[in-house]
Amino acid sequence: MAEDYPRIEKAIHYILSHVEQQPGLDEVASHIGLSPFHFQRLFRKWAGVSPKQFLEYLTVEHAKRKLRESSNVLETSHALGLSGSGRLHDQFITLEAVTPGQFRSGGEGLTITYGVHTCPLGGLFMAISDRGICKISFITKDIIQRELEELRLIWPNAMQLRDDALIRDKAESLINAINSDNSQPLHLLVKGTNFQINVWKAMLKIPYGSLVSYLELARQAGRPDAVRAVSSAVAVNPAAFLIPCHRVLRKTGHFGRYHWGENRKRILVAYEASRLSQKQSDDSAIATASQQKLKNR
Repeated sequence: MAEDYPRIEKAIHYILSHVEQQPGLDEVASHIGLSPFHFQRLFRKWAGVSPKQFLEYLTVEHAKRKLRESSNVLETSHALGLSGSGRLHDQFITLEAVTPGQFRSGGEGLTITYGVHTCPLGGLFMAISDRGICKISFITKDIIQRELEELRLIWPNAMQLRDDALIRDKAESLINAINSDNSQPLHLLVKGTNFQINVWKAMLKIPYGSLVSYLELARQAGRPDAVRAVSSAVAVNPAAFLIPCHRVLRKTGHFGRYHWGENRKRILVAYEASRLSQKQSDDSAIATASQQKLKNR
């Protein structure tokens, strides 16, 4: 499934660049060199829905609707008792900020292992220590060096080792944990100002598949008067998709800038929406089947 992403991304980019023409299944399939049947099957395996359904989640109209639905999501999410794919990230991810002394030392005495891996959402650069995940970024082969430079800038005095095999195992465990109802909490070790840490913690409260505006995030971070500063903190998120900055949009419903590209942000939002929709459909089918069994007893 991880190897499917380049084709899926190419197809989505084609759809987005020709959205006014509303390209059909045959046209998109031809663009990526597959038959319509194989493309439809590949896409449904990856997204859980058809390309046509997925396209609906890529639109500004969908984003506006989710923003309206989620206007109070950060206040009410605890009361909803969300579980599974909808669970609160802050119940699942522990965010630990470095101490002031560790901040000044630049990670002296810390060993960071890094590497690259391809997952269902594309190429990942990942760095970990024995205290938690230090960095996750979406990458292409030509920007690995940039990620290394950023890692060294954040942790200049840490020992850094490359181990792609270890990172592959960690990344696969991470993806499985996100999709599991019974996984152990994940730990992040991050370096940032108190303000940035508060913004990142506020983002961890946005449930899977939900969207909030930058203004709403600023309110939840305790700084409703500092939307621009909050936006800057969002932009330097050290852990792509774990700290879900892709769930923060402009209040107009437009996706806005994203560290790894606006189209990537659209894909992440649509992927979560499609997976959540599929899970809700599966849960409904299971509930219906259970009710039918009770009636037949």
